Amino acid sequence: MCGMASAESTQASVHEREPVRPTKEDEVAAAGSELIGGPLGRRALLGSSWWTPVRVIALVAIGMFALGLVQKAPCYNGAWFFGASSQYTHACYSDIPHLYQGRGFADGLVPYFDRLPGDMQYLEYPVLTGVFMEVASWLTPGSGTIQDQEQWYWMVNAGMLMVCAAVIVVCVTRTHARRPWDGLLVALAPAAALTATINWDLLAVALTAAAMLMWSRGRSLAFGVLLGLATAAKLYPFLLLGPLMVLCWRAGRWREFGTALGGAIVAWVVVNGPVMLFAFEGWSKFYTFSQERGVDFGSFWLIMAQNSDDPLSTDTVNTLATLLMLVCCAAVAALALIAPRRPRFAQLAFLIVAAFILTNKVYSPQYVLWLVPLAALARPKWRDFLIWQACEVAYFLGIWLYLAYTTSGDAHKGLPTDGYHWAIGLHLLGTLYLCVMVVRDIFMPDRDPVRRSGDDDPSGGVLDGAKDVFVLGPAARPRRQVADAQFDGPPVEWGKPGPTGGSL
Repeated sequence: MCGMASAESTQASVHEREPVRPTKEDEVAAAGSELIGGPLGRRALLGSSWWTPVRVIALVAIGMFALGLVQKAPCYNGAWFFGASSQYTHACYSDIPHLYQGRGFADGLVPYFDRLPGDMQYLEYPVLTGVFMEVASWLTPGSGTIQDQEQWYWMVNAGMLMVCAAVIVVCVTRTHARRPWDGLLVALAPAAALTATINWDLLAVALTAAAMLMWSRGRSLAFGVLLGLATAAKLYPFLLLGPLMVLCWRAGRWREFGTALGGAIVAWVVVNGPVMLFAFEGWSKFYTFSQERGVDFGSFWLIMAQNSDDPLSTDTVNTLATLLMLVCCAAVAALALIAPRRPRFAQLAFLIVAAFILTNKVYSPQYVLWLVPLAALARPKWRDFLIWQACEVAYFLGIWLYLAYTTSGDAHKGLPTDGYHWAIGLHLLGTLYLCVMVVRDIFMPDRDPVRRSGDDDPSGGVLDGAKDVFVLGPAARPRRQVADAQFDGPPVEWGKPGPTGGSL
């Protein structure tokens, strides 16, 4: 009988660790799988060959990245260099080739230390991104025409950014161990493929995705270091510390949060400190430029400005945008403390970055890259993800057609101002829609695809299955009466880790 009990417990353990199959629980994934032979059957040998989910998804991501490079071909072959609007009518614009000469890399100038000859006196990017740009310039041949060099520079950056894209999908795939196939959301995201080589945002996104993976594994120091490096490449990653602090407050995990915060600060200082000390004016350009920059593309502030006879000043917009963001931060904090079950870290991370995007005075099309990995972890539902992506693709086309209209003179080829406002509205509504779905999942955990499959917070690390020590509102009542009555998935015992996935 002891042998039988051991066998039964082993079978139960194997069953608990079985990866979630999207084709079994997601109707859109099931329908889409018909293109490659249909949903997985119960006898499928998952992970029994070289073609593990991580490898498959990484190859898909590289393939999509390559398609994004092909989409830039008209610009690579001439539109970046000839004609004012052709790079916009082909929707293949990229900052990368233009800034090779425009920011002094062609002339061997040192970022932050050497003053630039044009209107922009210093490089207006954070230090780690500047290092990335400089390394790419070292790998660019200095012979040939300036067009040849800019083409090489873009290709070198594209190769380096492709590595970042692969890191992102691998990290997302491994973060939710029982849901590896959710990584396909990132790999197949059309807006990500279209915007991957517009700018250098993938560096910060890759570091943030790696940080999320480290936190999910309980490595708070590694999380902090990676997040500090990500913030040294782009400003937005530091926002994740806010939701994490509130979640650790609710769970009483101050030590882990303190370790993460300390690691982030040290990593950021190590990267920024030398440049700050010896080239402060150049180092501070990113921050002063962000402050002084007027209302720009993609924001609701632009719609207001272009429809007003007396638009708000830049200082006023800065103040109002900051206040709106603070209100959103307070709302996310309250949500974390009053929700019937403690929200998942990925859910709040998505909401806080989305709030920053929605309230900011500028939305460049590549900013969608910030949200793609977080959306896949926060709301791994194909229907909602594709609705949002459709809105982002519409905005991607809208901004280039609008720029084509404004640069084509009397020909007026492209999208007029009113049409561009509709494109902005689609972007805003698509992002808000996904936010609403995530908030609904937080208040109704039985609607959350991750929790329906029996997990608590697989990206939460030490928060996964932890007991609450500080809650507000209805969440302060006994949990079994508040949340578990609503939750129709496999139960998760609070104070014990939920089931974790097998190896990938």
